[in-house]
Amino acid sequence: GVGKTTLIQKVTQALKSSGIPIDGFYTEEVREGGRRTGFDVVTLSGKRGPLSRVSSDSSTARREYRVGQYVVDLVSFEQLVLPMLRNVNHGSDAEKKICVIDEIGKMELFSQDFIQAVRQTLTGSGTVVLGTIPIPKGKPLDLVEEIRSRKDVKVFNVS
Repeated sequence: GVGKTTLIQKVTQALKSSGIPIDGFYTEEVREGGRRTGFDVVTLSGKRGPLSRVSSDSSTARREYRVGQYVVDLVSFEQLVLPMLRNVNHGSDAEKKICVIDEIGKMELFSQDFIQAVRQTLTGSGTVVLGTIPIPKGKPLDLVEEIRSRKDVKVFNVS
């Protein structure tokens, strides 16, 4: 809630209007009647789908993909994000590209394929990643700490 996604959206607009090739996704709050009911994934090409929703306690939803009150829709997330990341990773090296990944957090990290795709994107020579990661609290998230400690990563704290 400090403005990471808002910052990502503004930077993305500035880069797009400068004609810089950019692709990726951001997560957006979904609100109903003034309260947050979940998050959507929005790709920069305009596709949108659910990342998570508040679960009703009577829900018999599979419990393996939960963060607090939210149930993560892994299928929806992977269907939107993985093709875009694979596309970025298989672009020609001649075309330097920026890839927006907002965010690399607990919900997204339920996906082993996403973890693999992010690692591939970070090691790809032709891609600059503009991403968001959470401030560590509680148990460290392996991929987040791996990214934070990379020599080729610059971390800015948004407050």
